[in-house]
Amino acid sequence: MANQKPNPDNRADNVDRLQEKVQNTIENIEASHDALAYATEEEQHNIEDKNKRRNESLRAMRQEIKEESAHSRHQQY
Repeated sequence: MANQKPNPDNRADNVDRLQEKVQNTIENIEASHDALAYATEEEQHNIEDKNKRRNESLRAMRQEIKEESAHSRHQQY
């Protein structure tokens, strides 16, 4: 392990990976809305809390997409 080289900072696919994560998170939120109809009150509370965290993650991922896009545009010139 001591001879391992560090991974280079390859940001080429960051925007694509982030967009995929955003889509997956949105799908999870939508699926959780369906689950609410069958959940107990405690489960509903847990789902709602989790969706709040998911929405916070969405905001952060979208901001990171903007930053990565700006970085990519800057690197092209």
